[in-house]
Amino acid sequence: MNGAQAVIESLKKEEVDVVFGYPGGAVLTLYDAVYKMGFRHILTKHEQGAVHAADGYARATGKVGVCIATSGPGATNLVTGIATANMDSIPLVCITGQVGTSFIGKDSFQEADMCGITTPITKHNYLVKNVEELPRVMKEAFFIARTGRPGPVVIDIAKDVFAAEFNYIYPTSVNLKGYKGEFNGNEAEIEVAVEAVKAAKRPLFFIGGGLTLADMGAELQKIIDQTGIPVTTTLMGLGCIPASYDGNLGMAGMHGSYASNMAIMECDLLIGIGIRFDDRVTGVIAEFAPKAKIVQFDVDPAEINKNIPVTYKVVGDLRWSLPIFSRKIKSLSDDFKGIFSAWRMYVIGLCSKVPFSYKQDTGCIMPQQLIEKVNELTDDDTIVVTDVGQHQMWTAQFYKFGKARKLLTSGGLGTMGYGLPAALGAKLGRPQNTVVLFTGDGSIMMNCQEMATAADYDIDVKIIVLHNHVLGMVTQWQRMFYGKRYSQSRLNGKTDFVKLAEAMGVTGYRINELAELEVILKKALSHKGPALIDVLLPEVEDVLPMVPGGNRLDQMVLGREIQ
Repeated sequence: MNGAQAVIESLKKEEVDVVFGYPGGAVLTLYDAVYKMGFRHILTKHEQGAVHAADGYARATGKVGVCIATSGPGATNLVTGIATANMDSIPLVCITGQVGTSFIGKDSFQEADMCGITTPITKHNYLVKNVEELPRVMKEAFFIARTGRPGPVVIDIAKDVFAAEFNYIYPTSVNLKGYKGEFNGNEAEIEVAVEAVKAAKRPLFFIGGGLTLADMGAELQKIIDQTGIPVTTTLMGLGCIPASYDGNLGMAGMHGSYASNMAIMECDLLIGIGIRFDDRVTGVIAEFAPKAKIVQFDVDPAEINKNIPVTYKVVGDLRWSLPIFSRKIKSLSDDFKGIFSAWRMYVIGLCSKVPFSYKQDTGCIMPQQLIEKVNELTDDDTIVVTDVGQHQMWTAQFYKFGKARKLLTSGGLGTMGYGLPAALGAKLGRPQNTVVLFTGDGSIMMNCQEMATAADYDIDVKIIVLHNHVLGMVTQWQRMFYGKRYSQSRLNGKTDFVKLAEAMGVTGYRINELAELEVILKKALSHKGPALIDVLLPEVEDVLPMVPGGNRLDQMVLGREIQ
């Protein structure tokens, strides 16, 4: 077979059931193989749509997402999506075309050095100039993407390699120097963590996206049930422990709950599970968790002590470490629930003392109210996707996630335009689940062309636009810290989102007033096929609580009167 056929055959052997992409000159032979071999392919309207869709597919399913782009501008259009996946440790394989081997390095038409461009934002990348290398590279790429700390891998393939014929044999194993894909650590480190729990009086679990990626929320729930230790979470960890669990204090950090942030400041042992201690959750690093010894469980040794100095570390895959940790905790005779009871009741009390709240206005729809209503009308299996900004934080605060992998959002990079294509990928990966996108009137315009993709393939996603005529989080900062100078953040355009959706083949709805909210939402959510719901909201509304940059977690802005 030729190289293009080898790529498709390799995808089949890796059990890939769909790819997202956009053809061009350097990958025409590959697309010919897609046609001849009948491989399922989703043609997005932009390469960025393809990579975000592959990302959403990966987050929703736990599998490796795959996208394809041609050389030069096609490949560079993937960069934002690759960086998005890299920051959140999402397994992707991105296959890009490259100019012919004899033209590489000569500034040829549509040539771009994708290995050089993507080295800082990938787990690994390859430039393939010999067709004989293709099977090995494909096998290694999937192995690297999905093992250890997951991440994106780029395979840049010269145009003539796709056409070259050879004797195809797919490897049965991977042999990489210095990388084995097995991340079992030192059990003695877990023993030390257990001893730290025994010595603690006010312990707190702090869980992040690593727990989501490892699918180990149920294992951690066993430990929580055994000990009664309360838990807080990052944005990426929402849903691993159900929001309904009384010891779940909610999201911590810049826009986290009062209870979570105060618990971090007051605990004497903070147990980080799959968390990299991002600046949005720590506040002032020197004053983060000032009374606590810190334990960090992580698969990546590079994350240990990177942002926050820790007292104890447990390096290894959470699928290895947490069952052992759970077993050792269970074997102890200590009455942890009794010992931690007063602390647990104290932090749970903080949830009712300062809950997430908002001022209800009978004259208009409040954004938090909209999210609560959608939460009420959907079930725990609903996959919620967001773009980035105020609506993202309101979703984290007011949508009560009951399961892992049900919130898909760009956490580390904060990518506007992520939401719509990611929602399409999620629905294709989990066709039995309802998929709802919360987006803003700023974010939706970044990749609005993918509504046409939703229509073309009849991908049943519900797009809810929180339409407040501003770049919400930008105006919030301008209001709070820049003297209300709203420079380039008011969206007073004339775009009609309902007409835009309908022009692309998506059914559109508009909600103007509170009396219409439940009726139209029910109608739109029950509609068979993709739909957009344009919800008109007040312009001025802040995401609160808020810890302004450079402040301790307990120095929170709780209401406008403090501003």
